[in-house]
Amino acid sequence: MSKELERQSLELREDDSMGSVKIADDVVAMIAALAATEVEGVSSMVGNITHELMNKMGYKNIARGVKVEVFNKKVKVDISVNIEYGYNIPTTGRNIQTRVQNAIESMTGLEVTDVNIRIAGVNMIKTTGK
Repeated sequence: MSKELERQSLELREDDSMGSVKIADDVVAMIAALAATEVEGVSSMVGNITHELMNKMGYKNIARGVKVEVFNKKVKVDISVNIEYGYNIPTTGRNIQTRVQNAIESMTGLEVTDVNIRIAGVNMIKTTGK
């Protein structure tokens, strides 16, 4: 179990007098997902088939559609989203990249090297609140 925990989290700093701070990869993925959904034009996150089946069974996962790789305090993020009809895809993609990078770097202190966006679909029905 401890090896699994070590593999899925990153120790940011170690201070013998106070202990250590570890951030789980899932936390970084959640930060990225929340930041992406705050961008105007993003309709929803898109998960893989496993996430979709889990959602149908009642399990909610905010980080669906996000894959993060953390290595040597550097983060690579892959995000899949649906966008609202009428929004410029390249501009929305750049806005997602900027928002995700800023959120991860400011909240964790990790360096974001890549934010890859996959537009999985376009929502043709206008949602309220955006």
